[in-house]
Amino acid sequence: MLSRLNDWPLSRKMMLAFGVLFIAFASVATISYIAERSALDYAENSNKRGLAATTALARVQDQIKQYRILVFAHVNRISEQDRINTEERMVKAGNTLRTATADYAEAAELSEREGEQVTRDFAQLESAIDELESTNAELIAISSAQPRAEAIQFLRSDAKEASHAAIEAVETLFSEVIDARQAAFDEADAFGSRMLMFSIVISVLGVGALVGIWFGLNRSVAAPLATLADTTQRLADGNDLPVPSTHRSDEVGKIAQAVDSFRIAAAERSESAIREAEEQRVVTTALSEGLTSLSEGDLTSDVQVDFPPAYAELKTNFNEAVARLREMISAVADSAEAIGTGSREISQASEDLARRTESNAASLEETSASLAQIDERLRATAGAGQKTVERADSAIQTVAGGRSIADEAVQAMGRVSESAKGIDAVIEGLDKIAFQTRVLAMNAAVEAGRAGEAGRGFAVVADLVSALAMRAEEEAKLARDQLTVTQTDIGTAVNAVERVDGALAEITEGVSEVHDLLGTMAADNQTQSSSVTEITSAISSMDQSTQQNAAMVEETSAAARNLLSEVGSLSERASLFQTGNAASAKSKVSVTAPASKARSLPAPVDKPAKSYVSPVPALPVDGAVQNGADDWNDF
Repeated sequence: MLSRLNDWPLSRKMMLAFGVLFIAFASVATISYIAERSALDYAENSNKRGLAATTALARVQDQIKQYRILVFAHVNRISEQDRINTEERMVKAGNTLRTATADYAEAAELSEREGEQVTRDFAQLESAIDELESTNAELIAISSAQPRAEAIQFLRSDAKEASHAAIEAVETLFSEVIDARQAAFDEADAFGSRMLMFSIVISVLGVGALVGIWFGLNRSVAAPLATLADTTQRLADGNDLPVPSTHRSDEVGKIAQAVDSFRIAAAERSESAIREAEEQRVVTTALSEGLTSLSEGDLTSDVQVDFPPAYAELKTNFNEAVARLREMISAVADSAEAIGTGSREISQASEDLARRTESNAASLEETSASLAQIDERLRATAGAGQKTVERADSAIQTVAGGRSIADEAVQAMGRVSESAKGIDAVIEGLDKIAFQTRVLAMNAAVEAGRAGEAGRGFAVVADLVSALAMRAEEEAKLARDQLTVTQTDIGTAVNAVERVDGALAEITEGVSEVHDLLGTMAADNQTQSSSVTEITSAISSMDQSTQQNAAMVEETSAAARNLLSEVGSLSERASLFQTGNAASAKSKVSVTAPASKARSLPAPVDKPAKSYVSPVPALPVDGAVQNGADDWNDF
């Protein structure tokens, strides 16, 4: 298998390696996503179903209690109209109870997967509700026949037991729903654990595949490349040895074949180098003799030896260079006198320029000091503007805090309004209780009247209870009126706070505009300060440049004076060369610098330029001298 991999291109090997890694990581990611999605869907469906079932059971329990209250009201009715109204409400309550029971059945999705216990409990609930309706129907029949005592006794015994049985059935179903939801969560957790273990196994397999890929690539690519690199280094050191891996068909084999081709070509080049070395020896000997003559000042000696065809052009170029050098040395002697005259003029002009430069430097220094003062004032103004912007930011934050407090006040008043609505509902309940109490008191008075003299005291108590009930109704009415006024006042307060919030918003907008203007002013001041700083820097640079120019002018003047003496030395040195026209050169030297003496060369004039370089390019001294320099550079 590994030998077959050696013939694969490197791109295919890398594609195989990364393909295996991609499949492993994609498998882990897919399994993790499926596990997470399945667990979330299962938990979400279970939660929705459990919440709907719990809500339906709560409605069932509430309707059972409402049924009980209506039966009690039917027994304690005052008029025939109360009986009719109570029976109508009981019919509605029964329908609502049946609807809530059906909603629970739909929400719980009673089937085999919910368990037989839940099905039995629901059947028990339906049986309890049927028993409750049957008992209540019997109680209504007894109560409608006017034997109140018998109806009350039945209400306290059979009807009460039926109601309690129905409520207990509902509570049992509550417990079953909670247990079912917990079991669903446990099952989802177990499923997630299994999928996590499976992901770990896939990850371990992926790591194993990665190790195998590394081993295969190391054996088929890295190790052969290391061997090939060592062989290449040994070939570069001059050793002749065979190149490994030339039989392979991949990139490593192609590199090995290329290195082997280089080895063969190097051997062929070594043979031709021996032939070329002899030709180069002849050429270098002739050139060495010619250069020796040049070093001795003899510019009349040319190369006369025949060069190999490959070096014939070199001989021609050497002889032409010597001829141009002869012409250049002659031109140097001719230009020495002109350079002396120009040097004297440069010296005088440099002294005049130095005086003017010193005056300009003093003016620039005064200008720089004035700009520095302006810069300090602008920096102070910019700092004050920045502090003003910071104060504006603080004001904006304060107004924002005020708006936040106003919002909290509006929310608090809203909560007070909701609480008032709740109190109103409580007062309504108290009003109903007072009404029922008054009804009971009236019934008690009637019963006391039937009892005759023995029930007189009970009748007095019934009258007092009735009076208290009426007073409670009046107090409830007063409380309701007071709550209405309070809610109106709360609405007025909310409107006032909203107006305050609007005013704060306008203040915030105004302060923001001021903040923007101040920010613009501060930015402008900063920009002006930066501009003045740049101008000051430019003036300082100009001042420094002017001072440097003054120093340079002084140096130029000194250089011009030094140049006069150097011209004489140059003429003397030019006379040392044999150009075939020595008499003319010596006569020109005597005219140009009759008093010059042979001495050592002075230090170059351009040494002071190490600290400053003039931006103005130097003018050419003389056309003949320039042409001679070009000829020398060509040589």
